[in-house]
Amino acid sequence: MRPTALFWLSAGLIGWALLPWYMTDSGFWSFGWLAGLVGENRPGAAWAVTGRPWLTLPALGLMGAGIGLAFTRRQLATARALTGSGAAGLGLLVGEAMLVGTRYGPVAGENPSLGAGALVTAAALLFLATTGISGLGKGRGDAFVTGLVGAIIALVGMFVFYPLSFILIRAFELKGGAGFGVSEFFPRFFSSSVWGIGCMSGQGHCGPAINSLMLGLATATGTTFMGLMFALIFTRTEFPAKKLLRVLTILPIITPPFVIGLALILLFGRAGTITEFLAWAIDIPKTRWLYGFQGVWLAQMLSFTPIAFLVLIGVVEGVSPSMEEASQTLDANRWQTFRYVSFPLMRPGLANAFLLGFIESIADFGNPLVLGGNFNVLSTEIYFAIVGTIADPAKAAILSITLLAFTFSAFLAQRFWVGNKNYATVTGKADSGRHAALNSVLRWTAYLVALPWAAFTMVLYALIIFGSFVKLWGYDHSFTLEHYIRGFKVVIRKGVHFTGAAWDSYFTTLTISAIAAPMTAAVGIATAYLLVRQKFTGKNAFEFSTMLSFAIPGTVIGVAYIMAFNFPPIELTGTGLILIIVFVFRNMPVGVRGGIAAMSQLDASLDEASITLGANSATTLRRVILPLMGPAILAALTYSFVRAITSVSAVVFLVSARHNMATSFIVGRVENGEYGIAIAYASVLIVTMLAVILAMQLVIGRRTLRRADRVETH
Repeated sequence: MRPTALFWLSAGLIGWALLPWYMTDSGFWSFGWLAGLVGENRPGAAWAVTGRPWLTLPALGLMGAGIGLAFTRRQLATARALTGSGAAGLGLLVGEAMLVGTRYGPVAGENPSLGAGALVTAAALLFLATTGISGLGKGRGDAFVTGLVGAIIALVGMFVFYPLSFILIRAFELKGGAGFGVSEFFPRFFSSSVWGIGCMSGQGHCGPAINSLMLGLATATGTTFMGLMFALIFTRTEFPAKKLLRVLTILPIITPPFVIGLALILLFGRAGTITEFLAWAIDIPKTRWLYGFQGVWLAQMLSFTPIAFLVLIGVVEGVSPSMEEASQTLDANRWQTFRYVSFPLMRPGLANAFLLGFIESIADFGNPLVLGGNFNVLSTEIYFAIVGTIADPAKAAILSITLLAFTFSAFLAQRFWVGNKNYATVTGKADSGRHAALNSVLRWTAYLVALPWAAFTMVLYALIIFGSFVKLWGYDHSFTLEHYIRGFKVVIRKGVHFTGAAWDSYFTTLTISAIAAPMTAAVGIATAYLLVRQKFTGKNAFEFSTMLSFAIPGTVIGVAYIMAFNFPPIELTGTGLILIIVFVFRNMPVGVRGGIAAMSQLDASLDEASITLGANSATTLRRVILPLMGPAILAALTYSFVRAITSVSAVVFLVSARHNMATSFIVGRVENGEYGIAIAYASVLIVTMLAVILAMQLVIGRRTLRRADRVETH
């Protein structure tokens, strides 16, 4: 405990006494502040003695920790001193940052946006407190575990709860800006315009809450079933074209926004290609059936089935072959083995896939916007409440709370269905044989469900590629390269010059996504490790809090970030950092759910054996658990990378002229009616993401646990 505490005490003193306390104009990594530590780039210690005495408050926590380390010899007393001093110092730092000289601060004074010095000092105080907590015997006395819990709580609090509080508090705003109260909240929350059931009685339309609920349940059920069928084909059959099938299952998740909806309209819309053909061939009348529940559900099935597949394939692979062989040895047939052995062990994965599908559906923005018609859902209603002709932030906040209620209900249902049973099948012991083959009925069911869907996906994407090489898809099918030239022109004259209109946003998008993806996977897997392997107070609330950013529509997240991070104490708008942060905490839940599903199958005896042999928790996580979680890590990396590239609603308010994203560029082209260049750009992004995903798959490999001299991963 003492070496760890001394390290963080030293880091805190460096942050307070040597690093610039406030944000520098040229940025920290330019190191221009080194030449001006006596000016605006002064550290906290210098500011404290030159006119801003409140900056001495964080140093009190460091002082208390130093005194505790110097003058106490009993571990319990030292731990108490570290815990109290670290927590008090962090509280004082946050208090002075929020209350002095900020937009809503009641205390007058100058307090610009915090910089590197404040960040390092805050981190040091946090980890001094968590180190002290470990010394009190919490977290099995492991400073790594308590530090990880503290870090994730702090990050989620800062980048999820803090910005959302700026939006949600508006739900209690009284009309006319007359203050805040509950007198108008409940009537608006339970309004028939939100919860109406007219569509069920044939007397009109249902409210957006009911529409979102029905759509979410239908999409979650469909994507979980379809994902399971694909996972069974990959792991339990000898289907010859598995590699092609895997590409087709990944394609929808790497599609930029609006492209699937646009392709469906050009195929099945009133003037679509297939609609025109069916009207000519067999005289089927042209209708607008695509616009509404059916069309949105179809688009969401195409978009979100890959999420269920990515979660389920690792879970299906993780079912122990020896357990299935034992079932068959006891005279069970293939169907009984699947029903009573394999399927129950897949329950965590199925529950997590359903939960992710439901949350993705109710938070989806692009598909309902393009195909919804008169079918209003919560996400689009929130968007129009914010950017509509008459902005109504209070209505947007109330609808956001409704979304949270749905998410919380789904979370509780998932917990109830999975229960507290043990699903561990990977124990570290040699595991022989192959997975049990499917019985003929289940195998052909999987083929008849998944293969036509894969063929439909292939046709859809072939037409998307086709649309990028014609002048105007649906009207003028003359071959042209004009769209690609406009977007991605390269001039070689005294060097290579990227003169196409799309290059700037393309390079920015790849850079930000490449930074955000491993950070997202790391935070997600670390959170899953804590939830599965550790016990601590408030664990259920902690788990639910990690899902909040996933449940709120991206538009609301973007607006919340603008409101929270556009002024001191934390100013991030207009920077690339705010885009990285929103991607990390928006996509983190997929890494969490996939990690939970995979880690639930790793027996805790693996950890215990490692710790018995002298390894600490950090070494056990790095050397034992992570090598066995290839599918979960791949899922987290894949999803976070492609969602950072394809996200639109979360970044539409956060992009700037200096940091423009590909999706904003595409949306701008769609709004201007330039469908050709939008589809061409989308095609380039699809090829780019597909190449990166296949490369990640080759690097990470997949988990292999079979009878051998040792456990291997390749």
